[in-house]
Amino acid sequence: MEGGVDSGAGGVEPDSDVDFLRCFGRQMKLLREAAGLTQAQLGERVGYGEAQIAAVEQGRRIPKPELIDAVDRAVGARGVLMAMKGEVAKARYPSFFRRYVELEGQAVELHAYISHVIKGLLQTEEYARAVFRMWRPLQDEEAIEQGVSTRMERQKLFGRRPAPLLSFVIDEHVLRRPLGGREVQRGQLEQLLIYGHQRNVEMQIMPTTLEEHAGLSGPFTLIHSNNQRRMAYMEVQGQSTLHADPKKVSPMEATYGVLRAQALTPRESLTFVEKLLGEL
Repeated sequence: MEGGVDSGAGGVEPDSDVDFLRCFGRQMKLLREAAGLTQAQLGERVGYGEAQIAAVEQGRRIPKPELIDAVDRAVGARGVLMAMKGEVAKARYPSFFRRYVELEGQAVELHAYISHVIKGLLQTEEYARAVFRMWRPLQDEEAIEQGVSTRMERQKLFGRRPAPLLSFVIDEHVLRRPLGGREVQRGQLEQLLIYGHQRNVEMQIMPTTLEEHAGLSGPFTLIHSNNQRRMAYMEVQGQSTLHADPKKVSPMEATYGVLRAQALTPRESLTFVEKLLGEL
């Protein structure tokens, strides 16, 4: 099933990433002090609160690229901080998930079977936040908001041009589970409708009334890269596997084909989601 970061269920940052973020924070602090600025003054110049600047300097918050750019200019770093943006971006995801995120962002086709919780790529902010808060051991608010931010960043895929071909087969019970409450559920269903009406996206629902189901082995994602490579990704409990061997990928492609044949059609599925919304 989709545990870990893709579903919003968490993931532990490797120590090397924590050390790098602390190092970046110390460098930023030294440059700020050399410029004669307090944390509050720097925050005012770049449009962030003093607490956020402090969190970055202490290595507790992963700064967004635009914040790094703004701080670099404000303290006169001459590109020193900007040069580290790539490494900072990598630290936003656990090591086991980074390769998948890179492939997801570059995919020309992406197809996913979803059986446990709405896929991270499709989640609303409220839904993602609710799922992060349910993770055990409990995460602090800083980590939760960081996770939500990285999830929203991934959704730029939907606005990419040329548009990738995307399809999703979602088990009905996933839609009916009111994670975060009814209002969060409503917002998530509305977002699925918005995505499902895009020309490059096909959303299909797998009814619970079916007597046959090809996806009992759990969720997975199929990725077609821009260099024609075909891969399959699976994740459970913070562990992930990325397959590129055709002997591994082909059976999952066949399974996905059967799942799509068993599920409601895209048009029927959108009608089904609209019906669920009407019941809330």
